[in-house]
Amino acid sequence: MNQINPQKLLNSKWTAIRPENNEKHFIVTKIQFDEQGIVTVCSIESVLSNRMMSLCWRDLKDQNAWAHGWI
Repeated sequence: MNQINPQKLLNSKWTAIRPENNEKHFIVTKIQFDEQGIVTVCSIESVLSNRMMSLCWRDLKDQNAWAHGWI
């Protein structure tokens, strides 16, 4: 399981283990927190196509889907 600190998630780099559309490398570009400091929105952007996607930030913990950094 990947260790993630939600406070340091913005601008972090991720590699998709099973790339789709040749989009392998991503950067977290947007994080929103609620009043209690819990992440409500996490958006990542493909480095190749600049396509934006929203996902649950906890999905990044799945080592079968994501690797921290660019591999």
